[in-house]
Amino acid sequence: MAGLMNGFGCFTHAVVRGIPQSLAREALRSGSLEVDLLKAQEEHDEYVSVLKHRLGLEVIELPADETLPDCVFVEDAAVVCGDTALITRPGAESRRKETEAMKKALIELDLNIVEMADESATLDGGDVLFTGREFFVGLSKRTNQRGAEILADTFKDYAVSTIPVLDRLHLKSFCSMAGPGLIAIGSSEPAQKVLKIQKNQFIRVTGSAVYFTLEVDQ
Repeated sequence: MAGLMNGFGCFTHAVVRGIPQSLAREALRSGSLEVDLLKAQEEHDEYVSVLKHRLGLEVIELPADETLPDCVFVEDAAVVCGDTALITRPGAESRRKETEAMKKALIELDLNIVEMADESATLDGGDVLFTGREFFVGLSKRTNQRGAEILADTFKDYAVSTIPVLDRLHLKSFCSMAGPGLIAIGSSEPAQKVLKIQKNQFIRVTGSAVYFTLEVDQ
């Protein structure tokens, strides 16, 4: 989810994108599971409904693009904090055109736009976890150190710590914010390794503790 934010957990807007038919046969994925397009569409519709009707957000719905099979995963195309939007440079070259529609949508929201123009940098938003006090950036197959450095330069008011992601696609494949001061971590072995790193880095960066809840990985 991306949008305007005034402090952690206070959102007014969300940007989503439709599911292309090409998702099932051409999207990048780390596993071999088949994609049930009908089920995916039902879940996507429910997700958008929750954003609109339960959370009361203004939802910007971008159309699907059949030439971009992964375009429904909008969080990878930008990182938004406050009134600034960092347009990323996705690690998979096939996904880089996804940022064009996202950039246009965020400009229309009157955000300050920063573009990641350095061709040595890669950053997927799925590797960026914002706690409300600092950023954790997963160094993965899709995000590198230079990408993390550009994020740190863009959001200078916040500390940025990097975490190696070795066994999953993205940092947020197994962890996510569950509320202020609360990070939900998966119960798998790779997730627990990240848990140990995050605990140590959170205390080092902020001088305080964070509570974690463990959930079974899907």
